[in-house]
Amino acid sequence: MRHIRIAGVLALASGIAAYVAPLAGDTYPRQSTVDAQHYVFRLTLSDTSPEIVGEATVTVRLTADNVREVALDLTSAHDGRAMTVTGASRDGAAVTFAHANNLLTLPIAASSRSGQLVSFTIQYHGIPASPAGTPLGPNGRDGGPGLRIIPNKYGEWSAFSENWPNRARQWLPMIDHPYDKATSEFVITAPSKYQVVANGLLQETIDLGDGRRLTHWKQSVPIASWLNAVGVEQFAVHHAGSVKGIELTTWVAHQDDQAGRVYFEGPAREALEFYSENIGPYPYEKLASVAAAGLGGGTEHASAIFYGESGIRPDAPGGVRPATGLVYHEIAHQWFGDSVTEKDWDDVWLSEGFATYFTLLCTEHWAGRDAFVAGLQSSRQRIFTLEHQNPGMKVTHDNLADMGRVLNNIIYQKGGWTLHMLRNLVGTDTFWTAIRTYYARYRDASASTADLQRVFEETSGQPLGWFFDQWLRRAGSPMIAGSWRYDAAAKQIEVTLDQTQPGTPYRLPLDIGITVEGAAVRTEHVEFTQAHQSWRFAAGAAPSAIMLDPATRLLFEAGPFTGARN
Repeated sequence: MRHIRIAGVLALASGIAAYVAPLAGDTYPRQSTVDAQHYVFRLTLSDTSPEIVGEATVTVRLTADNVREVALDLTSAHDGRAMTVTGASRDGAAVTFAHANNLLTLPIAASSRSGQLVSFTIQYHGIPASPAGTPLGPNGRDGGPGLRIIPNKYGEWSAFSENWPNRARQWLPMIDHPYDKATSEFVITAPSKYQVVANGLLQETIDLGDGRRLTHWKQSVPIASWLNAVGVEQFAVHHAGSVKGIELTTWVAHQDDQAGRVYFEGPAREALEFYSENIGPYPYEKLASVAAAGLGGGTEHASAIFYGESGIRPDAPGGVRPATGLVYHEIAHQWFGDSVTEKDWDDVWLSEGFATYFTLLCTEHWAGRDAFVAGLQSSRQRIFTLEHQNPGMKVTHDNLADMGRVLNNIIYQKGGWTLHMLRNLVGTDTFWTAIRTYYARYRDASASTADLQRVFEETSGQPLGWFFDQWLRRAGSPMIAGSWRYDAAAKQIEVTLDQTQPGTPYRLPLDIGITVEGAAVRTEHVEFTQAHQSWRFAAGAAPSAIMLDPATRLLFEAGPFTGARN
């Protein structure tokens, strides 16, 4: 899809100056002279037809003089499904437009000036299409249309959006990339038997007197395109009070009312409390947990998180189990991924790696250190399996063009482990200071890996380029093998280690745990930077055991490690 879109842009010769390819990052062509400010989507849905009827008002701010046009992503003809634009106006006056190659191009007056606000209103209709070739992702996200109009698990009509990563264009005209964030509103007209949930705060509901109801939600904090969300169903809505002044609600199929409360409410309270206290204030106006048809796993839409409905099982043996880890993960995204958003898809680990590690931190807080370490160890084994299966796979992408490849489990697991090692490198107090600074600096905006590195360097006073390069931009992980021996005459332990992975040695801050009978475990810290390296440690008696990385602080694949006593 990205290749097709680029071809469409290049074909618009009259407007080519408005588009610039990024110097580094994914291949989406940015519009350097246009900044989206606000979207209003007025949509009519019916439970007797898959077609939607829409009117969108899009307000942009110009960042240069004499901008000639604005381009919005909006799907055009594809497998008999598409959005058909029937009219467009600029600041109330009708304009001509071009809609081809999934791009809607709208003209701006030649006399435009930098700083000027321009509003377009677009009338359109159609059946949301499925982008071809988008595979199932590791979190269960599939390649369906940006708005699914399907029966829920009880066979009842429902409609749920899922715009990740670039499927907003399947039904909404907008700049469909995380580099340009904007506020938004959804004004949904649907049969009155259904309830509607969306981002932000509810503004009004109006019964229209013809069997339909209008529901208006407004998101007053700027978000990336894919974070916009709408769910329509015969919901059971539970108001669960508030945490830190933020209202919690649960939206599930009416048959799942009580089960949905058990599934969502406890973990949501725990996550919201922990992240608010340790990172910074929650960025949005509410937190809604929504069970969605057609979805697996979860999708962290700002203020209205969607979870796969199949996870709620009222008849489960032993009763309904809370979705603890999943809820921790998706709520962590409200800070990282939603509020602080990656500038481009090459840095998607800033979303998924963060949510993965902060899930473990939240687990440690509520369930203890053992649960945290168990999660790290499980994640570490998954990383090694993935790296053996996918040689050459790194955490960061290089100029990503194929959006079907935006996610892989390396981004989640090794991204999370990178944060864990960064915490151990700079110290826990410095880590949290840097995290809070990063959040405060880039809240409601976008950031890059370079931005994160800069914050940690400023906070710690350490140069960290080597760290980010070896863990994020290098494929594979260190492999360590070696031996130890006890020299009774010298009363010393000699430890000899080899880095056996291909390529140059890593720079590894490594802990060596030494156990001597009748004494507490002692830890020696070494800098392991060569392919072959030895160290000697004083010891009055032969050790009963020596362990590498006893506190689970370093990512490496362990080879044979043998010992002997002289």
